[in-house]
Amino acid sequence: MCGIIAYIGKKPAQPLLLEGLKRLEYRGYDSAGIAIINEKLQVIKSVGRVRVLEEKLAQHEDLHGTLGIAHTRWATHGEPSDSNAHPHTDDAEKGHGIALIHNGIIENYVALKTYLEERGHTFISETDTEVMTHLIGELYEGDLEAAVQAGLREVTGAYAIAVICEKEPDTLVVARKGSPLMVGVGKDEYIVASDPSAIVAHTTQAFTLDDYTVAKLTRDSFRTTTINNVPITPQVRELEFSLEQIELGTFEHYMLKEIFEQPEAMRMCLKGRIDPHDGQVVLGGISDHVRELVRARKIIFIGQGTALNAAMIGEYLMEDLARIPTEVEFASEFRYRNPIVEEGTIVIAISQSGETADTLAALQEAKNRGALALGVVNVVGSTISRETDTGVYLRMGPEIGVASTKAFIGQVMVCTMLATFIGRRRNLSRDYVAELLDELEKIPDQIEKVLALSDEIKSVAAKYIDRENWLFLGRGYNYPVALEGALKLKEISYIHAEGMPAAEMKHGPIALIDDGMPTVFVATQNSQYEKILNNIQQVKSRSGRVIAVATEGDRHIADVCDDVFYVPDVSESLQPMLTVVPLQLLAYHAAVLRGKDVDKPRNLAKSVTVE
Repeated sequence: MCGIIAYIGKKPAQPLLLEGLKRLEYRGYDSAGIAIINEKLQVIKSVGRVRVLEEKLAQHEDLHGTLGIAHTRWATHGEPSDSNAHPHTDDAEKGHGIALIHNGIIENYVALKTYLEERGHTFISETDTEVMTHLIGELYEGDLEAAVQAGLREVTGAYAIAVICEKEPDTLVVARKGSPLMVGVGKDEYIVASDPSAIVAHTTQAFTLDDYTVAKLTRDSFRTTTINNVPITPQVRELEFSLEQIELGTFEHYMLKEIFEQPEAMRMCLKGRIDPHDGQVVLGGISDHVRELVRARKIIFIGQGTALNAAMIGEYLMEDLARIPTEVEFASEFRYRNPIVEEGTIVIAISQSGETADTLAALQEAKNRGALALGVVNVVGSTISRETDTGVYLRMGPEIGVASTKAFIGQVMVCTMLATFIGRRRNLSRDYVAELLDELEKIPDQIEKVLALSDEIKSVAAKYIDRENWLFLGRGYNYPVALEGALKLKEISYIHAEGMPAAEMKHGPIALIDDGMPTVFVATQNSQYEKILNNIQQVKSRSGRVIAVATEGDRHIADVCDDVFYVPDVSESLQPMLTVVPLQLLAYHAAVLRGKDVDKPRNLAKSVTVE
């Protein structure tokens, strides 16, 4: 969601903060703002892209302070407007020159606002954040850290905040609960951000704030406490990626860069984790819980969006390879139901960021009911990774594009290894596993072959980009791939697309088929190949246009389809990691040809950290 960047040190704050905002643009936002203290507090903000804010800042030549905060906002309470943009300040009449930026949602802001209005406060925005700012101002008695602690003790909800005060020009106070926030540690300086991409250009050392933690930062020291002022010691660690990894390089968009990074990222994901010769999967992160995993009676995958699609493939893998009953749940639904979590239940949370609010809350609910919690996440040290009992990191490197690509393949890869790891200890023979792992090891090279189809896929996309309704169909392991293909097209090209099992088409959606409607079939040679050929014929007989993802060497399918993208022949359980790649490229090229902002699709955020 929103982005936070804050700085205290000896360098001019404005250029550093602007650079940080630009690195956070991918998270999704509708307005931006900055506050700097240079004797006086100065706040400038605007609706629109960071470049609009930058143009406003160019008109102010006196913003030379070395303490400041900046924010990109994704509207929750109140429409996008200059007044609703962050930073917010305390009361103009009785205030102390306090400015605050905030990610999250304050659930009891209405009650707090009523209380503050009775105390004489006047509000100029519709936001919950301004209420928190006024509350801290009301409680301020010359100590910003103490006022923040006291204010947060009255707040219900999720927050990551950074606060500065005109009366304390050598202090930056930050805190979090439920929304990510980390502190980069430099030489006589600290850089605070909601995402490491805004920190890595300045330092490789950082610590992540835990829930209910407050950090007081000066130019040469810091201290961390709970909101009740109990001292705690954070763990300073190395950031997991370099500046080079988050630069575009020669690519036009981050999404395309990340699609082409998939082979090398998968090699990193596999490195040291599989031994095809001995038929072994080695996952050190779960080594302390092998007995519980092998004896599991039920597995529940939870996730949202792309992660949920990967979880559906995980369901097929667990039941196929490990022979454990498995369910897949929307995390947002799981947490509000009365789910059955029996003894022997394993809950696996899948999230690229490790900060997805619904997934985190569902995970906590499952743990409270006695489930063993396992995480499949990409970001080391993220909240979900800390909340789980055990887990496996993706090792796919930073993903900047809002539309997830390489993280999806990494999630499927990890689910494959996890299912094989458990299956080998339950029912799979050494020879079977050795053969499967030998195939798995070759997947990165085979993806490189599929990436070579990019220009061909672009030409096909050009034929159909004027059509506003598409269907994506698949069976078995490739049904979730169809869902993911439809999601990608929707996310970045704004074409309405629907994914479903191929057989479901006859139960209603076939009514949508008309002359020229694009229908994408994931039609590889597998156990349901003949069935899906019949589904293709049903579309063709109604004048629909068929684009197929098919197995190399399958010449028959070219006779019944308008366009075909071929992928290498692999075992059915491994096909999704290949068949999704043409669909990623199809969505990318369609969006570019329609003139859309691929890396910053409207209304979307990279990490959904609020409900």
